[in-house]
Amino acid sequence: MAMTGKRRVLYRQGSGFWRMTAKWVLAFGALYLLDGGLLRSWGDALVWPMIGILLWVPFGIGVVWYPKKDQRVELTARELRVRRRRLPMEKVNLLHVARLWLEGRSTADHQPVLEWTRFDRVVWVPLRDGRAFGVEFRDPAAFAKVFGAFAVEACGGPDIVRARAAAETYPDPLPMRPHSARDAGSWPDLLDIFN
Repeated sequence: MAMTGKRRVLYRQGSGFWRMTAKWVLAFGALYLLDGGLLRSWGDALVWPMIGILLWVPFGIGVVWYPKKDQRVELTARELRVRRRRLPMEKVNLLHVARLWLEGRSTADHQPVLEWTRFDRVVWVPLRDGRAFGVEFRDPAAFAKVFGAFAVEACGGPDIVRARAAAETYPDPLPMRPHSARDAGSWPDLLDIFN
């Protein structure tokens, strides 16, 4: 948890640009050291950093990083921010999040949340209007832990969550299908059904 100005940041995930760049530098730096130290001269081995620099823009940025640029996420007590889009907490069904966290499960599948492995996975954030907003995470279990604990606290604690979940009814969240770039914002969201 970090403080940014006057906001309390509960969870933050970067876009991975600097991590990708560091891996790129390490890979071509290792080739340079291996080639210059063991195989050829240091001058001849300079070809590896040059190849790395030339390939970094089209492949490092274009192929590896660009498709994952939307993974920049910040969760505060007031909003969930995905890149530049903001989702206010007033639109999120925190009772559903808290109930699922207490039950240790997800709406998308029957695998317990704490058993999720660390790889890119979409986590569905339920909205009050019955839709669910998908956000991709590199460590989904860590986000679910923070978001679930926040939802339980915001709803008043585990006992209140269980009592409200038993008494209240709300629509089961259905995920929103992402729009293609050509019709972004022109058609209403089409809904999928969880498998």
